[in-house]
Amino acid sequence: MAVGSVSKTEIASVENELLRDYRFGQQQLIEIWGHASAIAITKAYPLSSLSKKQPTVLVICGPDQNGCIGLVCARHLRIFEYEPTIFYPKRSPNSLHQDFTVQCEKMDIPFLSYLPTEVQLINDAYNLVIDAILGPETDLKDVKEPYSGILLTLKQVKIPIASVDVPSGWDVDEANKDGINPEVLISLTVPKKCATSFSGKHFLAGRFLPYDMQKKYELNLPEFPGTECLIEL
Repeated sequence: MAVGSVSKTEIASVENELLRDYRFGQQQLIEIWGHASAIAITKAYPLSSLSKKQPTVLVICGPDQNGCIGLVCARHLRIFEYEPTIFYPKRSPNSLHQDFTVQCEKMDIPFLSYLPTEVQLINDAYNLVIDAILGPETDLKDVKEPYSGILLTLKQVKIPIASVDVPSGWDVDEANKDGINPEVLISLTVPKKCATSFSGKHFLAGRFLPYDMQKKYELNLPEFPGTECLIEL
């Protein structure tokens, strides 16, 4: 049986239920997802496989929850001895987001003040880009600068892109038409509908969904190996 996937509306109700009925905290969920995303990166791009002398990674964070998950992912990659740099153009006033930002700053993770439009500079400086820009909560009609420009740049980079939860600019509920083309997708909690048309390396991360919820939403999640917090689909 194929692993289930959820629509934009369903993922919103799954998250609300986790927060409201199961008493998960927002910060707790973001930490779980960010940590699992970092582990997925270490599996897809082990330190020993990186082509550049320094294990540099560019993490691009959006304004909402997905950006926050990117901050946590960067912090864990730093602990795993990668060298992340964060581009976080519109910092959220939300205190939770500010906490995650400070945690990265205290780990001496550099923040870029702007993203080079010269794509070759990005190709030369980093081994890969982590796209934590637009999550399933984003309304694509509302995507403005700087994010529309960032997506144009990402369409031209030659180094691999790994997307967190949803490739930025893809419609959550539909197959991709002309968005960015990540090599790796890290679905969080459960794959979204658009992931069914994804042909790259696909991880499912976040082994914490209560069994009753899995049944209720007919998710048919796979057996995770051993004590792993993610699985490659």
